[in-house]
Amino acid sequence: MRLLVLVTLFGVLLDAGDALQIQCYQCEETKHNDCSTPEYIVNCTVNVQDMCQKEVLVKSDGTHYRKSCASSGACLIASSGYQQFCTGRLNSVCISCCNSPLCNGPRRKRPAPSAGTSQRPLLLFPASLLMLLCVT
Repeated sequence: MRLLVLVTLFGVLLDAGDALQIQCYQCEETKHNDCSTPEYIVNCTVNVQDMCQKEVLVKSDGTHYRKSCASSGACLIASSGYQQFCTGRLNSVCISCCNSPLCNGPRRKRPAPSAGTSQRPLLLFPASLLMLLCVT
């Protein structure tokens, strides 16, 4: 029984460690969206920068991109503050935030989930741990 509790606790700690750092693409004002390649991948600051940010600026000489790591608060405030300027026309500024690894890169088609796959059962670990601790 104790072994099961220890294995479950180890799984929780191991799984929680995965969510502490995110990777994003980072580049400053490129005129094309090609900074979504491996040399532009950065590790964001642990427990501080928990989102990826993408800015799309429409200027007279074309569309410019900025990509970076960001804290959720700063990114969400910036994206909502510039929402009125996100028109797609000249002098447009669009800022978007996302919180999965490399999500500020090019859009990809998401594969359809198969019947045999499931999400990681992170929420099941704490419940099972609680139940085991209450029983013993």
